[in-house]
Amino acid sequence: MQETTMRRRVAGVLVLLGLLAQIVGFTGAMPTAQAVSYLLWAAVALLWRDIPRRSRIQAGVLIVLGVLMLMVARVVYGANVNWPAMLQGNVFVVSMLVGVSFISLLGTHGNKRPPGKRVTGADGVLRTWLGVHFLGTILNLSTVFMVGDRLARRSPLTTPQLLALNRGLSSAALWSPFFASMAIVIALVPEVQYGQIALIGFPLAMLSGLLTTLELRRRFDLAEVDGFSLSPRSLLMPAGMAALVMLFHFWLTPSLTIVSIITFLLPAVAVLSNLKEGARYTLRRIRQHTTTRLPAMRGEISLFLAAGLLTLGLSTLVAAAAGDDWTLFATFGMWQAMVSFAAITLSALVGLHPIIGVSVLASILNLASGEQTLFAFVALSAWAVGTSVGPLSGINLSLQGRYGVSGYRMMKNNLLYAAMMSLLSLGAIAGLSMWVN
Repeated sequence: MQETTMRRRVAGVLVLLGLLAQIVGFTGAMPTAQAVSYLLWAAVALLWRDIPRRSRIQAGVLIVLGVLMLMVARVVYGANVNWPAMLQGNVFVVSMLVGVSFISLLGTHGNKRPPGKRVTGADGVLRTWLGVHFLGTILNLSTVFMVGDRLARRSPLTTPQLLALNRGLSSAALWSPFFASMAIVIALVPEVQYGQIALIGFPLAMLSGLLTTLELRRRFDLAEVDGFSLSPRSLLMPAGMAALVMLFHFWLTPSLTIVSIITFLLPAVAVLSNLKEGARYTLRRIRQHTTTRLPAMRGEISLFLAAGLLTLGLSTLVAAAAGDDWTLFATFGMWQAMVSFAAITLSALVGLHPIIGVSVLASILNLASGEQTLFAFVALSAWAVGTSVGPLSGINLSLQGRYGVSGYRMMKNNLLYAAMMSLLSLGAIAGLSMWVN
């Protein structure tokens, strides 16, 4: 028992050091990505036997497949593989999740009832969707934990609550300029016209909220299902954090991404809020968080890191096998866009994160400037639908690690929603293709 406790404590310290190394990297003083990856993977190795069996098998399969694909790319196709850096996939997301975990140090929650008037039923589901969606456009994945933990104070989260959290966040990919999906898309196709994306993506996102409310009301008895109260007290902490993120993004640290700002800002706010109780009290809470909460994140950390290794292996293999000169489509119009959307979304069903499909597709297309906006919307809509239904998407891995819900159960419950959103997305793609061409 003593050995187990010490092993978990050491692993928690390694995770904390990984977060601190990532924050140091933001300053530009030195590159730390490789050090962060080694620290986090070392923590996973120490905690491996404690990971729930289902998650351990899942992560193990992803790791083996990722390494095998890298080896095939190197041996068969002669790809240049940077082996020392092979563990860096998704470390920025894991670091953000570790930073977000410090939210639990803001106040002493205990069994305190959530603030604000209790809201239940379809109205509660819609409020949860709205809260996660609009705060999530800025705070990304951290909003799910802020809202989810608040809902979980009354009782363990139910399926309708989990689906509202899932869909509220994933649909923000359709239009949010601060979302991780938008940052990746803009990096791939820099000539995208954001105004055209937003004019189509925002109404589509609102339809997602309406569809979620109507579908869950039909499928479940929502009478006793609590929703997120949009009262000023409930919104105070997440809205305040969103304001701070915007302050850093636009004025104080404009060179950093939203994900990077969240990674250092939430732990900093948590520590500062505890200092009013004294330095000794603050250190005691940080030590307790490091040795108990951080090792408890072993499931989500291992799955994210393993998924990152799989992504690197697959993208390296496809790039090596396809070569630089091959182009999938001579032109990228409506039908090509629809096929691409379907391919990325379907690949999410078998466990591939949409970022894989989007990145691979961008690498085998030669897009003219007018086609880049259409490609961007294909990528964003496939991301929104694919992450909601994909068992290995960031949102579902997080819900699995935090609240114990199976990613495949989430997939099953989202199949009808994904089918209906796919039809709406294909219609929007057709409309946008006529607009931009």
